[in-house]
Amino acid sequence: MTRIAIPHWQGRVSPVFDVAATIWLVEVDAGRVLSREALAVSDETASGRVAALSAAGVDVVICGAVSWPLQAALSGAGIRVMPQICGDIERVLAAYAQGVLDQGGFWMPGCCGRRRRHGRRGCVGR
Repeated sequence: MTRIAIPHWQGRVSPVFDVAATIWLVEVDAGRVLSREALAVSDETASGRVAALSAAGVDVVICGAVSWPLQAALSGAGIRVMPQICGDIERVLAAYAQGVLDQGGFWMPGCCGRRRRHGRRGCVGR
């Protein structure tokens, strides 16, 4: 079982993880979403966010833009970060649960040249 954190904003992955006020905590196992709950995060410091996610047992963060210090802090705490993801949360969750999030068109527009080489140029379902 994997516990995922996804910053939420109006039904979509929040564009900036560092300031997202609401984070969905989702448990996924064997390609199925088992549970979800909302976590309100008021502390915008990297240490505060990492502490909240660690206490919640998060294994993976799927997010849009994230600062390097926060990404490094999350990685240092053993939390895998999948940045530069955008789109409808339900579609992103389904793609993750099926193991195809990295094969879809869920990357933020203009991100990372390495992804553009694979023909991924934007966000699906905008």
